[in-house]
Amino acid sequence: MQAKGEFDVTRTPQGELEIGGGLRIGHMRFDKRFHGPLSATSVVHMLAAMAPVPGSGAYVAIERIEGTLDGRQGSFLTQHSGVMERGTPSLQLTVVPDTGTGDLAGLRGRIAIDIVDGKHFYTFDYTLDEG
Repeated sequence: MQAKGEFDVTRTPQGELEIGGGLRIGHMRFDKRFHGPLSATSVVHMLAAMAPVPGSGAYVAIERIEGTLDGRQGSFLTQHSGVMERGTPSLQLTVVPDTGTGDLAGLRGRIAIDIVDGKHFYTFDYTLDEG
């Protein structure tokens, strides 16, 4: 199954973290509101590091999404793994197995994010174990 829609996002810096060797990484909180077949809110905590080469870096994040997906009520976690290599992005955003609650128990899937003219869009390819 597939759900597509738009989402709004608010970013709140949480300060930097020291990870040794004098290096620091960023910690951000994002609050999202999904519209469309995924009608939900979420909280994301992200850690990000930039390389000395412009346009290169990476981030990891955990997100908790709560609301309805195609009319099914519940919540679930996603795991983000993003890499930017000299300006070329790559993102894996996956539902954490066995984290679905309520009507979303058994949810599995991946979410793609596109940003067009400053607007955020999602494409959620998913399956739902029935029973």
